[in-house]
Amino acid sequence: MRYLTDRKRAEGKGAAHGGTATHHYMQLSAVGLAFMVPVFLYIFGHTLGQSHEAVIATFSRPFPAMLTGLVIFIAMRHFSKGAQSVIDDYTKGTAHKTLSILLLFISYTVTAIGLYALVRIAAF
Repeated sequence: MRYLTDRKRAEGKGAAHGGTATHHYMQLSAVGLAFMVPVFLYIFGHTLGQSHEAVIATFSRPFPAMLTGLVIFIAMRHFSKGAQSVIDDYTKGTAHKTLSILLLFISYTVTAIGLYALVRIAAF
């Protein structure tokens, strides 16, 4: 007969059953976004209110285009992982499955639309 303490029974049984990897990913992506977003906002803010040709010219350059693509991709992955943690913590059953599918649909759709628009601008 094996004696298990309460701590041993609870180990690894968080709400999502694997929160350490998600936590590390969220920390890493948050640090990356903390450096990328201010630069992106500067570039975006500089082009805000300019003519269509000036905006196309700005986002046709490699650095703003790559930075914008990275911000879109990493920010939506960060959103998806964070929202999935909330869904895992607070829902069960059919609601959990439905919300998880809806979350993936929203995050992948926004990422695809953003990257498609960026490619259209960069290839203009």
